[in-house]
Amino acid sequence: MNIHQYYPIDVVNGPGTRCTLFVSGCVHQCDGCYNKSTWRLNSGVLFTEEMEDRIIADLNDCRIPRQGLSLSGGDPLHPQNVPSILKLVKRVRDECKGKDIWIWTGYLLSELTAQQRDVVDLVNVLIDGKFIKELADPSLLWRGSSNQVVHKLR
Repeated sequence: MNIHQYYPIDVVNGPGTRCTLFVSGCVHQCDGCYNKSTWRLNSGVLFTEEMEDRIIADLNDCRIPRQGLSLSGGDPLHPQNVPSILKLVKRVRDECKGKDIWIWTGYLLSELTAQQRDVVDLVNVLIDGKFIKELADPSLLWRGSSNQVVHKLR
């Protein structure tokens, strides 16, 4: 998996202070997407074990308490990203007690594969659906267009 950006301290992509990871790869390529640079799977840089360890350490850093981890992109549930995302999510669940996990995806909850469901079964919140430019609404919380749904799973 490749990533585009990691923010160890973020107050925009989910509630509270969080760690946020933007991954590479998106098949949806929504018109009006603000993250077009993340669409190609081979863009950005390789997601390494060291980066994964850093995310875990940042989530457990008591000097700057974080509420959780946000995963966006690109699309964290792109089939090529799922193995790495699943490993990361499992580590957060096991090693970062009390932290929540939010994922943004262009896929609909109802159309997820078994492998994608394995990830979603471990997260707290899933925001699903493609961004639709004609339904864009800047007043919406945590989503860009009104078709997208915030699923509170845990």
